[in-house]
Amino acid sequence: MELYITELSKYLITLFIALYTLECFLVFRYKEEEGRGGIYIRQNLLMFLVHFSCFLVICFETGKLEYLLFYVLQQILLFATVVLFRMIYPRGNRLVINNMCMLLSVGFVILSRLSYEKAIKQFFIVTISIIIGMLIPYFIHKLKFLKSLTWIYASVGIVALGIVLILGSTTYGSKISYSVAGVTFQPSEFVKIIFVFFLASALYESHDFLHVMITAVVAGIHVLVLVASRDLGSALIFFIVYVMMVFIATGNWLYLFLGSGGGCGAAVLAYQFFTHVQVRVQAWRDPFSCIDDAGYQITQSLFAISSGGWFGMGLFRGTPGSIPFVEADFVFSAVAEELGIAFSMCVILICVSCFIMFMDISIRLQDRFYRLIAFGLGVVYIFQVFLTVGGGTKFIPMTGVTLPLVSYGGSSVLTTLVMFFIIEGLYIIKQEEGDRRVRKKKRTRRTEQEAIREQK
Repeated sequence: MELYITELSKYLITLFIALYTLECFLVFRYKEEEGRGGIYIRQNLLMFLVHFSCFLVICFETGKLEYLLFYVLQQILLFATVVLFRMIYPRGNRLVINNMCMLLSVGFVILSRLSYEKAIKQFFIVTISIIIGMLIPYFIHKLKFLKSLTWIYASVGIVALGIVLILGSTTYGSKISYSVAGVTFQPSEFVKIIFVFFLASALYESHDFLHVMITAVVAGIHVLVLVASRDLGSALIFFIVYVMMVFIATGNWLYLFLGSGGGCGAAVLAYQFFTHVQVRVQAWRDPFSCIDDAGYQITQSLFAISSGGWFGMGLFRGTPGSIPFVEADFVFSAVAEELGIAFSMCVILICVSCFIMFMDISIRLQDRFYRLIAFGLGVVYIFQVFLTVGGGTKFIPMTGVTLPLVSYGGSSVLTTLVMFFIIEGLYIIKQEEGDRRVRKKKRTRRTEQEAIREQK
């Protein structure tokens, strides 16, 4: 019986998430939220079906009651998030919230399979983060002075990264975190958001050569501190975000070309000066030549992905535990092995639909400050997805970056949820800008009509 349920569930789960993913892109047929109601309802139904089907298999495979109770708690959290957000922010973007909950549910499923204890921790972190996040759209919408905090953003970011460089604990050659009262933080995750706000604040009014150079110096300090901490994955994200935001703010292709050239040069220097970069490049180029050492992690990841096939081996039927740090850096490989390549491709496409919505919101915002924030957060998000998936599939060298909302990690989950709720706040601002344009057109039309009547 268990075997039949596991085998049948593989195809049903893939079908449900494929239909959900299709709906993610059908949303863009409509310019406004009013026409998307049916799509969002179907998405919610499909999300709960995917979640239910996965945990049905987990309960049958383990035979443990605690997984059923954990599933109920997750359903309450996800349902409450969808419903309460709709009640509190009726003008919010429901695709962003739906995708956020879908990716969280995938994370809960795969973490429950990999480590029940870590899944429980992740659940509490997500719950607290969502409670905090629910307040963010209101403050983004109300706090107008955020534009004027340029140097506060810069100072806070540099100090936070500097504390890690000086006081942080070393993990596998890198200083990426420090602990306060037994709670471990990874400040670079939080500083990503602050860094985007700094660049938006610095560039939204003036983007002449002097301003670009000043922001380049400050951004360079951020990157250099991360390099000194040997947190090269985060350093790469910061660099890419800077180059792309400067390009969008100025529209100058020269800055993009110079940034690309500088990035290539920095990559060569990193390879020359950091031995762990050389090790990762070697593991990327030919992992099977060092399969017992540096290449072990990536080869196990490739074995897992290939063994899963299109529909996966089924939950608890694979061996994702053979991949070191699978719940963080290589969670995508675990998803591909047990839920299938088709399922994992849908996860990527859901992430892409989030990015497209972020960019759509950015393009349609009138205020340049908010437009740059939406664009910068979108770049941070999609580039992190690219680094994680690319590293796990041997498309690029490993960077040690987590898959947003799916991988295990408190700082990563909290900051990604904050990013999603900031985007919601920006979407509400966009809606209000549209209302003001409509009112302005109506006033102009009335004025013209009154002028015509007076002439008559």
